Amino acid sequence: MPDTTLFRETTLFASLDDRSLDAITEAGKDLDLRRGDVLFREGDTPDELFIVVSGRIAIANKSIDGRESMVALMEEGDLFGEMGLFDGRGRSAEARALEPSVVTAIPYGPVRDLYEDDPTLLWRVVAMLAGRLRTMDAALADSVFLDVTGRTAKRLLELAGEEEEFSLPITQEELAGMVGASRERVNKAISSFIRLGWIEQVDRTYRITNREQLTIRAR
Repeated sequence: MPDTTLFRETTLFASLDDRSLDAITEAGKDLDLRRGDVLFREGDTPDELFIVVSGRIAIANKSIDGRESMVALMEEGDLFGEMGLFDGRGRSAEARALEPSVVTAIPYGPVRDLYEDDPTLLWRVVAMLAGRLRTMDAALADSVFLDVTGRTAKRLLELAGEEEEFSLPITQEELAGMVGASRERVNKAISSFIRLGWIEQVDRTYRITNREQLTIRAR
């Protein structure tokens, strides 16, 4: 049975009592993924949601000509794939492992039963969806008010977290998808940061040498 600790830390399941949480976790199963494995594709019929146990999962949309836009990066403790539980429509994006990962898959059935038995729990759903909307609003604001260089700086800071030295967990093509620009323009932005002395790069490992200036550029 999957560990309940991660379930407790998600907005969707944080307020469940032990009995209800056990019913959810007992229905779950862990899936081991290799880099490039696809959990679901855009348009697929949904029947389960997922929690990331380890690794990273990209949530991405693809255009007709094959271009990709990474709309979210899911890491340990993140929950995704829940939208179909509430609207019954196909998947809105593709979910793909960016590195060896483990996710817990939870069928919709037990979750739906839980909300039908106690509709007050749906307030947690409202809170989760409000969080999703806030994230989308922030991403939209970035696309309007930040240029490619600013968006690149912001994504690098997000990927680094509190660390000064970090390895890029995604390819430059995938980073470009997160930024919403071509790989060439993102590479040009990174080159400018290196030239200015804000970051250092060795292969896919980066070291932030001037976080203050990089942060200012990300605003």
